[in-house]
Amino acid sequence: MPNPLHSKAYKKVAVRLKQARIEANLTQAQVAKKLGKPQSFISKIESAERRLDVAELQVLAVVYKKKLDYFV
Repeated sequence: MPNPLHSKAYKKVAVRLKQARIEANLTQAQVAKKLGKPQSFISKIESAERRLDVAELQVLAVVYKKKLDYFV
């Protein structure tokens, strides 16, 4: 069974997360600090190495000032 973490749909979400961060003029370190997480947390999300749950995605949407549907 293929790993859903590496699906085309999830990679699209990861690309959108990175785009949103860049559009918000934030570094990975700045976002991580806002979330109380290490910078590697953001890096792994953006490279699709780590999967987000819906609650985490909602928090990032607020940080990036984007609607949730922007990411999906």
